[in-house]
Amino acid sequence: MKQAVISGTGLYTPAQSISNEELVESFNAYVAQFNADNAAAIETGTVTALEPSSVAFIEKASGIKSRFVMEKAGILDPQRMVSHIPERGDDELSLQAEICVAAAHQALDRAGRTAVDIDMVLVACSNLQRGYPAMAVEVQAALGIDGYGFDMNVACSSATFGIQQAVAAVQSGQARAVLVLNPEITSGHLNWRDRDSHFIFGDACTAVVVELAETAKGAHRWEILDTKLKTSFSNNIRNNFGFLNRFDEAGVGQPDKLFRQQGRKVFKDVCPMAAEMIKDTIAHAGLEVPQVSRYWLHQANLNMNLLISRMVLGRDAEPGEAPVILDSYANTSSAGSVIAFHKYSDDMTPGQLGVLCSFGAGYSIGCVVLRKV
Repeated sequence: MKQAVISGTGLYTPAQSISNEELVESFNAYVAQFNADNAAAIETGTVTALEPSSVAFIEKASGIKSRFVMEKAGILDPQRMVSHIPERGDDELSLQAEICVAAAHQALDRAGRTAVDIDMVLVACSNLQRGYPAMAVEVQAALGIDGYGFDMNVACSSATFGIQQAVAAVQSGQARAVLVLNPEITSGHLNWRDRDSHFIFGDACTAVVVELAETAKGAHRWEILDTKLKTSFSNNIRNNFGFLNRFDEAGVGQPDKLFRQQGRKVFKDVCPMAAEMIKDTIAHAGLEVPQVSRYWLHQANLNMNLLISRMVLGRDAEPGEAPVILDSYANTSSAGSVIAFHKYSDDMTPGQLGVLCSFGAGYSIGCVVLRKV
């Protein structure tokens, strides 16, 4: 079978960032106003008082210290608590396509490629801006790519699932090279008024070029030795927003139309699943865990990553073995593991091995075993 490689990666980071201190100040102002407005009902027990948040709580629960967002003023306004981004006309480049194009240019440059070398565009993410036309086709047009494109969603595992689809396309001859994009504007699906989750997510977009090893020419090539994917249905991470919502007007705008999760159940379920998946994928590639130098894990929660790496290695990970970017980016859904790979791979030497792993709603887990060329 022909060898596929990742020949370039790209990253778009929004210009605006929100610190935990800023977020807590805004959230607590909202809580204070809510409790004051509902004081009588709280007194009688018909309404439950809201609890304030804190920087210490956020960092202990998640390891997150800040997050990048497309627009911060609206989020930090206690009266609004959602970004204020005007809708664009149909004849304008959509916001999600715009950040895809920015990340794509960087990945193409690193791969030593241009749009004429790409045959397939795959937009894989948790939150698509619209149902149709496909975001991938809009990005394809914006970049001037003559080929085909489509969108896919496997929640936080969309990037690894997308890479596997790209590998299949180049190995089968469907495409010479594939551009996989993970545009996550997660600030749009987050309930900024929910104490348990208002700090979790951030915005970013990543890009990956996948092509055949025999034709790749970039200076940052990684052989894709193996991929392994798994899904197992669970309601513990869910978002009910969709076009059928209009059938029931009473449900429009309800909290279940935004991100929600049962965090403790997710932690308990996903950590052993992800660790076992990583070990199985390494073994399937004909390798052993001690041979792997680095793990680029999904950046959802620091405590999860610490436990998963410990379960895989049988010890705590050494500094650099499982790099963390969620302290400054927060959870960027499907983009997280690719951000870690993009930022913490150039220092590795030819022959060194790494595993890219994502896990999230579904449940879905994807692993990609890589070797530096």
